[in-house]
Amino acid sequence: MSNFYPELTKEQRSVWLRGLLTVALADNEYSQKEQDLIQDLLKDNHIATLEPITPKEVAAVFGNSPDLAQNFLRTVVMVALVDGDYSDNEHQLIQEFSTALNQESNIMSDLRSQLEGNHGHHTHLLDPIKDWLDHLDIKDSRVARVLCKVIPAQCPFERDVFLFGRKLVHIPAMCQINPLYDQLVGLRFRSLSYLADECGEDISEFC
Repeated sequence: MSNFYPELTKEQRSVWLRGLLTVALADNEYSQKEQDLIQDLLKDNHIATLEPITPKEVAAVFGNSPDLAQNFLRTVVMVALVDGDYSDNEHQLIQEFSTALNQESNIMSDLRSQLEGNHGHHTHLLDPIKDWLDHLDIKDSRVARVLCKVIPAQCPFERDVFLFGRKLVHIPAMCQINPLYDQLVGLRFRSLSYLADECGEDISEFC
């Protein structure tokens, strides 16, 4: 388990949510789902606008807290993976976040190379990445709500997965074959549990 940290401050939450937004928009496609997500963020946080954020701005708030920095990076990676299209722009942005936060490691590069390589049944090559993602600790209600909205409640219908602008693989409805599917499902479950058990919130809207 990762180290405990308290509910985020207003500034930390704003930076965190802006980071998720920035990654969601990094592929330059402004889908209806992303538009709805932005509107939900604005409504939940009682603010008029939510602007993308630079790595430098993220580092100014999270740079002195390695635990927060690691958990921030885990959430932006998860958001990038949700739609099955881990684009070059998303990867580059996450790398810039990692560098600015002094959290450079092999995780991001390994994620890119393993997914791009389409290693099929050699899913054990992703074990270090899976372990890193599984250590994401949910300790903020607004972040948890966003993750519950971004990650589907049910396995999506079959679809094509694209990586860096080219088709990687066709995923049928049994998306458990997605090598990181369990990490996404686990993150959504932990977010729901946090909202229900620790915050006492009604989670029926997410079920």
